[in-house]
Amino acid sequence: MKKTILEIFLVVLGSFLFGFSVNIFVIANDLGEGGVTGISIILYHLFGLAPSISSFILNGLLIIIGYKFLNKTTTIYTIIAVTCISLSLHLTESWSIDSNQVILNSIFAGVLTGIGLGLIFRAGGTSAGTTILAKIANKYLGWNISYGLLFFDLIVVFSSYFIIGTEGLMLTLVMLYIATKVTDFIIEGLNSKRAVTIISKSYDEIARNVNNEMKRGVTVLTGYGYYTKNKKDILQIIINKQEFTHLRKIVSSIDKDAFVTVHDVRDVFGEGFVDIDE
Repeated sequence: MKKTILEIFLVVLGSFLFGFSVNIFVIANDLGEGGVTGISIILYHLFGLAPSISSFILNGLLIIIGYKFLNKTTTIYTIIAVTCISLSLHLTESWSIDSNQVILNSIFAGVLTGIGLGLIFRAGGTSAGTTILAKIANKYLGWNISYGLLFFDLIVVFSSYFIIGTEGLMLTLVMLYIATKVTDFIIEGLNSKRAVTIISKSYDEIARNVNNEMKRGVTVLTGYGYYTKNKKDILQIIINKQEFTHLRKIVSSIDKDAFVTVHDVRDVFGEGFVDIDE
């Protein structure tokens, strides 16, 4: 119950920060946005429609169309997020700050929208919009969801060129890049992990050194080379990014011919990391 309350609080807080940023920094400085919010900003400039109303209507339609692509909890949190974003856009509509530094404002826009979206995503919700479109494209067209999000967002952003101009478009792209990085940071935190796979004839010595020096667990998987059919023992290790240099030195000192692959990991649950029920 406490976890659910915390998640709802994060969704509400993130939604308010997002709406606040859109009014104070994005619209006030003639910048664009991606997704449904970007469309709402275009409609605001063309017809004077309040973004709080147009974004609520458009997101509501997308939720109705694509709710089956979201699980129950995500759907509920998304509805809360959409409602709170629209409410925030309405409440902060007349707010302003005394700043004429467009570049600085675009940076702050990226940071605040990134924090807002990061909190919503971290809690398990979405901001609807292009997220749902990307999931639909993934199911029926086989598109990667990340590429789908980028595709739909860029369509909206570049459509706003005729309203915000070249400089506004460039600043918008900078803002979106910052927002993406901040969102990733909020979701992953300071201690994002890496999954390391090591194939080496000296796997036992490497595993022993990792256990003794780094105090990390090592999983040994059994496989074989498809061409040679020779059996191979494969090590899999989950570490913090800061520990990778130490691991690399261990492997290099034992077997310079080892085959190593590294993957970024967003979440790790279990012994030595985060409890799965947190």
